[in-house]
Amino acid sequence: MAILVLLPFFCATVSGNSASDKASAVDALFREYDRPGVPGACVLVIKQGKVLYKKAYGLANLEEKIATTTETNYRLASVTKQFTAMSIMILAERGRLSHESKLTDFFPDFPAYSKQITIRHLLTHTSGVADYEDLIPEGTTAQLKDQQVLDLVKQQKDPLFRPGSRFRYSNSGYALLALIVEKASGELFPEFLRKNIFEPLGMSNTVAYEEGVSVVPNRAYGYSQGPNGFQRKDQSLTSAVLGDGGIYSSVEDLYRWDQALDSARLVSRETLTQAFTPGAMTSHDGRAYGFGWFIETYRGLQTVWHYGSTVGFGTAIERFPDRKFTVIVLINRDEADAHQLARKVVDLYLFNARSNHRASRGSRLAAE
Repeated sequence: MAILVLLPFFCATVSGNSASDKASAVDALFREYDRPGVPGACVLVIKQGKVLYKKAYGLANLEEKIATTTETNYRLASVTKQFTAMSIMILAERGRLSHESKLTDFFPDFPAYSKQITIRHLLTHTSGVADYEDLIPEGTTAQLKDQQVLDLVKQQKDPLFRPGSRFRYSNSGYALLALIVEKASGELFPEFLRKNIFEPLGMSNTVAYEEGVSVVPNRAYGYSQGPNGFQRKDQSLTSAVLGDGGIYSSVEDLYRWDQALDSARLVSRETLTQAFTPGAMTSHDGRAYGFGWFIETYRGLQTVWHYGSTVGFGTAIERFPDRKFTVIVLINRDEADAHQLARKVVDLYLFNARSNHRASRGSRLAAE
């Protein structure tokens, strides 16, 4: 009888300790970002719409010693691509374009090979369009914008491969998609995002950043580790290209984005399913690609995810739709592997947390 009476209290204690252990283990993973005077990070863990863990570490601005918060906005880099893809899906549902529309429908002066390139090819990185970073002329000092990307790739008279025949990740495709959004909607890309995605979802501090035009509230600046400590390395030649990586956001706003992906708030479920469906010829190293998302099986569960990596920033979002489980990691230093950190957090919460906790502790002791 005594055991039966005490059992509920015992279970509650075990449960509480389990949550506490996970929190401690996450903090241990991010210990490097929680030291005085270093660039920081934010992590968010969501399950069934509930926030299981949310925390900010370190500094958003080293020069002014501004601490990060969960409202700090980081440059998302390639995590931006899912928003560009959503813009295309919204316009497709409105009948302004089709996933099978041709590149020449929007850019008639593009080289002849583009007549075979569809929007679907651009979305799934199967277009054969060269990556613009490989085409930037030596000595270029001015930042490129999406229009300059178009000008560069139009100079290529032949594709890298026959459109639709293989997968090759290309930032150019998403810069072109941003320009297609502008042509199909009649609005500038940042404005379309604001009106059709950010405002409807309450992502009030998320912005496609344009220097001299827009402001990033609660902005994290990017840093690189140098011989004399961290140095601000916030912008590069490609940082002003919006379609492939120009959005800034926080874990607070990305929570709203994550929840919208489980609903039909922006597009129908049928359309949204296409984003998470592997495109033809996109299988690569066990991964496939949909519309702005990598798709693979991780430890027996399907996951859709994306990482972002650029000067000064590393970002990752990892979703397990069947479990309604998501991890988001944002970091403002460029040597960090945000995706690897996100996977370690996934392991703590979804897979054998105790053994993973021991493994991470062993790694820390070895590092010490």
